[in-house]
Amino acid sequence: MEMFGDVRVDDYYWLRDDSHSNPEILSYLKAENDYTNQSMSSVKQFEDQLYAEMVGRTKEEVGISAPIRRGSYYYYERTLVGKDYKLHCRRLITNDVSPPSVYDVMPTGPEAPAEHVILDENIRAQGHEHYYLGAFLPSPNNKLIAYAEDTKGDDIHTVYVIDADKGTAIGNPLKGVTSNIEWAGDDALVYISMDESHRYQKVWSHKLLSDQSSDLCLYHEKNDTFSVSVKIQEFQLFSGYVAIYEMENALQKVTVYSLPQMGEEIGPLQNGRAIDFVDPIYSVFTEESQFSSNILRFSYSSMKTPPSIYDYDMTSGISILKKIQQVPGGFESSDYLTERKWAVSTDSTKVPISILYKKNLVKLDGFDPLSMHGLGSYGESLSPGFDPSVFSLVDRGFIYAIAHIRGGGEMGRKWHEDGMLLNKRNSFTDFIACAEYLIENKYGSKEKLCITGDQYGDGGLLIGVVLNMRPDLFKAAVLDHPFVDVVTSLLDSTTPETIYEWKELGDPRKEEYYYYIKSYSPVDNVSTCNDFGKLIQIFHLFHVTIYIFDFLLMIIIVTNCRYYNHLTYFV
Repeated sequence: MEMFGDVRVDDYYWLRDDSHSNPEILSYLKAENDYTNQSMSSVKQFEDQLYAEMVGRTKEEVGISAPIRRGSYYYYERTLVGKDYKLHCRRLITNDVSPPSVYDVMPTGPEAPAEHVILDENIRAQGHEHYYLGAFLPSPNNKLIAYAEDTKGDDIHTVYVIDADKGTAIGNPLKGVTSNIEWAGDDALVYISMDESHRYQKVWSHKLLSDQSSDLCLYHEKNDTFSVSVKIQEFQLFSGYVAIYEMENALQKVTVYSLPQMGEEIGPLQNGRAIDFVDPIYSVFTEESQFSSNILRFSYSSMKTPPSIYDYDMTSGISILKKIQQVPGGFESSDYLTERKWAVSTDSTKVPISILYKKNLVKLDGFDPLSMHGLGSYGESLSPGFDPSVFSLVDRGFIYAIAHIRGGGEMGRKWHEDGMLLNKRNSFTDFIACAEYLIENKYGSKEKLCITGDQYGDGGLLIGVVLNMRPDLFKAAVLDHPFVDVVTSLLDSTTPETIYEWKELGDPRKEEYYYYIKSYSPVDNVSTCNDFGKLIQIFHLFHVTIYIFDFLLMIIIVTNCRYYNHLTYFV
């Protein structure tokens, strides 16, 4: 392959098999799995133990969710013993003349109004190998329910509208759409459709009982590098208040402002009240709240606090815990400590790190095992929330750290811009700086440091790049669906994610981007002198956005290095 006078020889391009049917390649993948299984056979029992622990902590809690009051009803979800899916229910509020309060409790005794099951996912899932309910939305007058189902696992949904009391269908379903739906009054829906590349492309208005072919297109995003959305999550508006969600020093902040009386002019927002949170690092997100009330509902968690639902009285400033997820196995939040530290990158930029460890197991003497996680792409923030899977490490003496590197959104728009396109190398040097800080401050050592990348694709890209840049710094690495043959992949505009990655990483059809991307692309920078320690790679054969040949290259090239120790698993 030649671009701008630069010749790249790819001896393994024949591995590309988009149909996943080439017998030679499938045989090779099986051989890799067999090798991994054989290599891990001595720890298979321990592996099963870890898996059982992780599944045990993530099992859905039997019982009901925190009820939300909508008009004359409490809505909630119920989970039953031995059932894989939820029931969506509601109960009538008999004294709905009283205003909503943070102290409201849904009555459930024998004298309470009867529970009405609107939708049972277990019934809907029958006959399907995959079932996912992407949306469940009551209409403003509570008479109808719109819900979106995906029965294939391809993120393509069918939207149904039913009578909330009778369960009977209202009109024909909307097919081939996303789960992004909203009510527009009581007799119309707004929804989003995708193009062939699964890009959210068009916003539609659908009048109930009309045919989908007659729906009105409200917006068409013609720029291939953008997707559309109908949800805005930076603020929540109420009749008398507005709640603003923002990032400050890599932490989420929620501030509530009073609004003037109806008919009065709205000026600049002033004298807001910030909600106080108990942990030094945490994660907070919006939940559905009612426009006419003074109650803000939000979800909260930290690295040591399980997901919780709070109702916040915007008049008094009082927060009431409505629901906290139970963690099986004797979990006690007070057994753990969380910290926020700051590393200094090569250009003197301070990079935040979130840290979790168990108090009675960690010595902080430089010999504790350390696991570090990162992403640094798409402007996505790695929130320091609760991840039950990491406690199988932490409860065995590991320190767990999240590096909030540039390219993410933890420090605002500029933080993202400083880690994308021709600034992408900042993401990698930030990650390395965080690892060095943790080692220098005795949170771990090179000999006991394992690194992982978040999300499919660019999280694996991060790990692949830093392994090339500093193979001496890391003992082990996990590459989950890594995006490693960056130049070749971005030169192929037929793949679903290429146009998005051009916006994030740049278009290598332009000379400046070609050479910049090539300078860090993992498969183009593997050195035969590198000692990579132990690599574990994971890939799903039918992944729709990262192709198997891209992934196989890293295996083969690393295998051909002077020294290697890698394990690969395809699922």
